[in-house]
Amino acid sequence: MPRLIALRLLQMLVTLVLLSAVIWLLIGLMPGDPADLAIAADPRLGPEDAARLRALHGLDRPLSERYLAWAAAVLRGEFGYSRLFSQPVTALLWPALWSSLALLGLALGLSAGIGIGLGVLAAARPRFAPAVDALAVLAQSTPSFWLGMLLIILFAVTLGWLPAGGAESWASLVLPVATLTVVNLAAYARHAASAMTEVLALPYVTTARAKGLSAATVLWRHAFPNAALPLLTVAALDAGSLVSGALVTETIFARPGMGKLIYDAIMGNDYNLALLALLLAAAVTMLATLAADLAQRWLDPRLAA
Repeated sequence: MPRLIALRLLQMLVTLVLLSAVIWLLIGLMPGDPADLAIAADPRLGPEDAARLRALHGLDRPLSERYLAWAAAVLRGEFGYSRLFSQPVTALLWPALWSSLALLGLALGLSAGIGIGLGVLAAARPRFAPAVDALAVLAQSTPSFWLGMLLIILFAVTLGWLPAGGAESWASLVLPVATLTVVNLAAYARHAASAMTEVLALPYVTTARAKGLSAATVLWRHAFPNAALPLLTVAALDAGSLVSGALVTETIFARPGMGKLIYDAIMGNDYNLALLALLLAAAVTMLATLAADLAQRWLDPRLAA
């Protein structure tokens, strides 16, 4: 197990280095730069002003040289400033990260809990399977922006029970969390139903039932741990959204999360902020995948052989 962890961490490091270089190149190839944006915003700026701005921000140097300088600064723990917002990157990342964690963490927990519960119900009680499958199809085919707008119209505009957006209170989380929960529970319901149906047909489950164990014990203590293996993979992939944010939902409900921050940074050619935010999302996704692999080996020791 320690060897696996060390190998995976090394792979993550190499991946992050390669990913940072690719993202830097792609952002650098985008048309325009901060100097062009400044000139477009203030027509009084001339070519000499643009040249001074490019020299000030190092934009007159080759792309590879700028990347190496950025990487060296990050390794020293110097994360720099955002040219777009004129603030330290850490001062922008942490509030946006907390906003996304609060929103997507709650949504992920609820969608996984409700989806797995529905999937287990469909597998244990086949008469409910058509209804669960129909609900999963309906949830998966529902656009998040459409559902979010309907919830705003109903609960914020018509009934006035909840705020339409913002991040001022916990009440503002109810509608966006409900939106993401409904949209994301379909994957957990379908995977749980498929995995549980397969596991419940195995001989050891029949043996457990023959021993006189209760239905709940057979279902949750004997069958579910093996059925949970593919669900861990789904949860690990969803964990990346905890940091990368949900751009559409955050925009509809006016939440200053990571999705909106990454979008603004990329569109504003803010290399430093965009790159660090994307690398943070990638690192969390890979760490979550590692955690899922370790949990799978703990649930099924045969995988560690």
